[in-house]
Amino acid sequence: MIGKLTGRIDYRASDHILIDVRGVGYIVYCSDRTLAALPGAGQVCALFTDLVVREDLMQLFGFPTLAEKEWHRLLMSVQGVGAKASLAILGTLGTDGVSRAIALGDWNAVKAAKGIGPKIAQRIVLDLKDKAPTVMAMGGTVAQALGTAEAEGDAQVIEPVAVAAPVSTAQADALSALGNLGYGPSDAAAAVAQAAGDAPDADTPGLIRAALKLLAPSG
Repeated sequence: MIGKLTGRIDYRASDHILIDVRGVGYIVYCSDRTLAALPGAGQVCALFTDLVVREDLMQLFGFPTLAEKEWHRLLMSVQGVGAKASLAILGTLGTDGVSRAIALGDWNAVKAAKGIGPKIAQRIVLDLKDKAPTVMAMGGTVAQALGTAEAEGDAQVIEPVAVAAPVSTAQADALSALGNLGYGPSDAAAAVAQAAGDAPDADTPGLIRAALKLLAPSG
């Protein structure tokens, strides 16, 4: 299994790039959001990858963070969602947007992705709602997870791809704290997602306080 590639971009296409890794070229398909954030041809990049193997083809898909890679795999686990649909959703919403939409049950946000109809959007939200907290607690870039690296024969440090930020540490810590207080994963994820949407710059204590208010019984 090819899990990560570091190399120089030979060329860019509308839906993929060719990465030269020590003389071997890998075609890697990416979302529009990831492609827009990647450097130009001749520059170095690093991506987490997921290899899809079928009888008639093998394809590599690239992601700037482990969280995005995991969302891709989860989205593809939903009946009727293939790699193209998954990349369309991630390209439209980003990891943070996907996490928030699923945690809040907002299938209209998912439906905004190209080629995603209302039935598929609703199925995605229903099937993945209980899995959202686990992925929301993930984050980081290739460089953060694996350490910075250098291309062979080149001293240029590989910078992490700057795509939509993964779920923040504050959100992950808030999820953990709510779990320790006995709240269910789905309820905690929905509350944290809403709190983060209302106050994107909130720190961990602020998110916890806001989420607790949302989780408090009404009346």
